[in-house]
Amino acid sequence: MFEEAYERCRIAPMKGVAFTVEDFYSALEKYDFDSEIGTKVKGTVFKVDANGALVDITAKSSAYLPLQEASIHNIKHIEEAGIFPGMREEFVVIGENESDDSLVLSLRSIQYDLAWERCRQLQAEDVVVKGKVVSANKGGVVALVEGLRGFVPFSQISLKSTAEEILEKELPLKFVEVDQEQTRLVLSNRKAVADSQTQLGIGSVVLGTVQSLKPYGAFIDIGGINGLLHVSQISHDRISDIATVLQPGDTLKVMILSHDRERGRVSLSTKKLEPTPGDMIRNPKLVFEKAEEMAQTFRQRIAQAEAMACADILRFPSESGLTLNSDGILGPLISELPAEGLDLGEIFPAEES
Repeated sequence: MFEEAYERCRIAPMKGVAFTVEDFYSALEKYDFDSEIGTKVKGTVFKVDANGALVDITAKSSAYLPLQEASIHNIKHIEEAGIFPGMREEFVVIGENESDDSLVLSLRSIQYDLAWERCRQLQAEDVVVKGKVVSANKGGVVALVEGLRGFVPFSQISLKSTAEEILEKELPLKFVEVDQEQTRLVLSNRKAVADSQTQLGIGSVVLGTVQSLKPYGAFIDIGGINGLLHVSQISHDRISDIATVLQPGDTLKVMILSHDRERGRVSLSTKKLEPTPGDMIRNPKLVFEKAEEMAQTFRQRIAQAEAMACADILRFPSESGLTLNSDGILGPLISELPAEGLDLGEIFPAEES
């Protein structure tokens, strides 16, 4: 019986089969499938291998998703892109294999367009993002953001570090230019750091770098913002020559005394961070170690002084036109406290009992 069946298959394989080869090709003709480059198609993955995945897109010819087209990120295995048999996804046709007429598909192209759209949205929202530094050249570094490679010029990096020191590290970044047509993605670390610094209020401690020295003080870069550390705010002890205490390039902790956002002016102090008067001259390391603790004490004194001022305002009826100032002196009634808080620049640290 086996030999007879084998012989029938060899001589007349289609005998008794109602659906012929012609019928099969005729059925395929009913599918109006567009295989032009750039066409998006729905497909189901039915097999994966080391080089990519076979995809069923209900077309006459097979379709293949190469490994390098499976993700916008660099991957070594197809599974890293979440590709597995049975997965149904939208692909884009990017080419045709001339040897067997099979179509070449891509997920990367779709993800690429979505990444640019996401970057345009983030730029419009003016948000800070994280970017990993992956390479460098003479003009700046390249950082990965949303799977895209963006350029960060050295002039837009707030850190005083070499490219090698920040390689493989993540930086806070803001978008400067997002142009998909020109493939230009320019980012700024200075803008991102400056944005975070502007959210800090009076009494906040920030890390800064000495940019330049003047007879009246030092200009400190606190992440894209230049603040003035006046000579009178360096230490409680008198300083005749700033260069004996600070030098350009020095990194130090400073406290924000005031911030005029309209004029872009920031007043800084290290004097308020001294545990004992003169420590910035004798032991600056101790000042920086105790900076947050001293700043907390300073902020508490501000809160107490503002509370007292508010109580004084309420102590006198408005028709009297009088109130007590922060020094306890009777004076004109003020309508409201300054937006930046009371000027407590000359309040000395509380001495330990």
